[in-house]
Order: sequence, then structure tokens, then C-alpha cells
Amino acid sequence: MAGPLSHIRVLDLSRIMAGPWSGQVLADLGADVIKVERPEVGDDTRTWGPPFLKDQAGNATKEAGYYLSVNRGKRSVTVDLADPAGQQVVRELAAASDIVLENFKVGTLSRYGLGYDDLKAVKPDIIYCSITGFGQTGPKRDNAAYDFMIQAMGGLMSVTGERDDLPGGGPQKVGIPIVDIMTGMYATVAVLAALAHRERTGEGEYIDLAMLDVQTAVLANQAMNHLVSGKTPQRAGNRHPNIQPQDVFKCADGHIVLAVGNDGQFRRFCEAIAVPALADDPLYATNQARVDNLPSLLRLIAERLAERPLQEWLSALEAAKVPCGPINTVPMVFADEQVQAREMLRQLPHPLAGVVPQVVSPIRMRNASLDFNRAPPLLGQHTAEVLRELGITIPVPSAASQE
Repeated sequence: MAGPLSHIRVLDLSRIMAGPWSGQVLADLGADVIKVERPEVGDDTRTWGPPFLKDQAGNATKEAGYYLSVNRGKRSVTVDLADPAGQQVVRELAAASDIVLENFKVGTLSRYGLGYDDLKAVKPDIIYCSITGFGQTGPKRDNAAYDFMIQAMGGLMSVTGERDDLPGGGPQKVGIPIVDIMTGMYATVAVLAALAHRERTGEGEYIDLAMLDVQTAVLANQAMNHLVSGKTPQRAGNRHPNIQPQDVFKCADGHIVLAVGNDGQFRRFCEAIAVPALADDPLYATNQARVDNLPSLLRLIAERLAERPLQEWLSALEAAKVPCGPINTVPMVFADEQVQAREMLRQLPHPLAGVVPQVVSPIRMRNASLDFNRAPPLLGQHTAEVLRELGITIPVPSAASQE
């Protein structure tokens, strides 16, 4: 495979979303990512359907959409980690790898002889990233975790959703597994940083990454709003807590998202909606004034935008270089001319379906381009291939290959 990481091998012992997301990012960048899965069962997400991918005859396969979203570019090897022979295979794989990703409960892999110290013994400069819900230390270190509960525990749901006193009010989770995805991204940053450090020093690294830590970190401006003011951030629907006007507004035939980011944009906005005097009104002339006087400002904007159709406002505001957009459904996203021009949706060859759709990496590099030519693997599809390439001949009866 091409890409800037084509010289790197990753041993991906993780499953579900956070660890596999990191593995997929690394695979997109060209790394040889070997995904180790349980024989006959595989990654939990293989069964997280419907929907399931259909084969060329139109019959449902065992490849769930969830699994297909996070395992592109990898090679699947089935190994029984509870079997001593399987444990030895993993150690052999680690000896030929640069990075290990894992998200087992604290202490599990050490009991199998596959913890950091164990694999460091066979590969002294190994970079080993452990992803858990709560980290390797602290009173909750042994607890299991899922994205939904960490969104709740980490404060995200306290600032997501409409106000409690309005229709539809109450806490809401984000519509994608955002904590898993952000944890996967932090894992990727961490292992790449460790690679850079190893290049200078020859030293490997052990990385302890916790989902709750990640969610706490990405509270970002909401966290600092609280720490600076002493006030507890509240749910405010679609309204930005610091910059206005940024909200959803009803047009004559739909809704528009307005994302004014500074005073200059606000002036152009006022001119585009034919109320230029609003930009000179002391109540609204600066962002701080707009935040302080938000209810009256939103009423004025809502009344004006309700007078004309969505497309007219989009055209007028885009011409004025005012950030705005429609609220697209997922199919509308893939129909968008900009998304199509950027080729974010690709069709990759698949052994059962012929092709499988994939939403590819947004990273664009000029000198080390990314290739997308390997679909999410079938369970155990590459067991014999990988073991043969690495010269691993230890028999593993339970590691049945589908090759």
C-alpha cells in the first residue's frame, strides 16, 4: 500500500470503534494494519446490524454496516488469545510490528502474557497504546464503558439538546459515536508522536488513553466558559454559547443554519437581508453586545428570514460571503457537488458484494498520496497470508482462515 506510513506495521488488537477508528486512520495513511479477531465470532461490530452488506445475488452477508465503517484497509487474522499457541502467534506478530492498539479491560492482556512489558520483551521499541473507558489508574479503572455513557458522564449531554423548558428539551447524545471517534483520533496522534520520538531516541512507548479523559478534554470552550466564569454551561439548542448570531432559522420553505463569526460578517449579513442599520445599532454592533441582547436579535432575524424561501437566502448570503448552509440529510450530503468533487465516497472491491461503498479519509497529501484499495476484511480473510509472510508456522487450530 502507498502512503506516508507504508513502512509501518500496526497490530490492531482492538474492537468496536475507538481503537479500530485509529487503526483505520493509520491504514488510510498506508500502514499495514493487521486486525486480530476471535475465531468464528470476530469484532463485536460484525453483528451490529441491520443493515448488513448484500452480496452480488442480493442476499444479506454477515458484514454489518457498523463494522464496514471502521475497518477499511486492514488484514484480518483470527487468533484465540486464550490459547497459549494463539498467544505465541500474537507475540510473533508484535515482534514484526511497530505499533500495538488494544482496548481490553485493564490487566486482561497481561494475564495472557500480552501486556506492554511482555511485548516489549520481544520488540524493545514497540509503541503500545491501551484504550479504555477510564484509564489504567483511578477508582473506575476496572469499569466497562461505551460511548453513550461517556457522553453523559463527560458533560457532553449537559450542553447538547434544547433547553428543558422548551418543546423537545432535555439532554441529548450526539448522533454519531463522537467520543469513540475522538478517542481514536487522539490515539492516532499519540502513536504518531511516539513514532517521531522513537525515530530520534530509539525508545518505544506505552500510551494510556481513557475515553473519559478524552471527553473531558474536548469540552473545550464550554469547559473554559465554566472555569473562567464559575457558571455552569446549559443546554441552548443550536445556539452558540459565545458567538452570535449562530442558530437555526426557519425560512418560508425550510430551515437555514446561520454561522456569523465576527462583526464584519454580521455587517454583510445585515446588508444581505436588507436591514443594514442593524449593524450600527449599539445593541448588536459587536459580538459581545449581540450575545448580551440575543433574544431581541433572534426575533428580528427570525422575522426577516421567514419571509423568503431557503434557496433565495442561501444564494443571497453566499454571495455576501456570510457563512450559512442548509440542513442536509445523509443522502443529501453525498449528493452535494462539493462532496462529490472531493470524492469522499468511493467504491472498493469486495469479495462478496463485488464492491462496497466507503467514506474515505479527508486527508489530502500532494507528495505522499493516500490510496484506498482494500475493503474491510472478511473474518480471518488474511490469516494464512499474514502468517506465511511473517514466517509464523506455529499451529493454531482455532484460528480458522476464510482465505
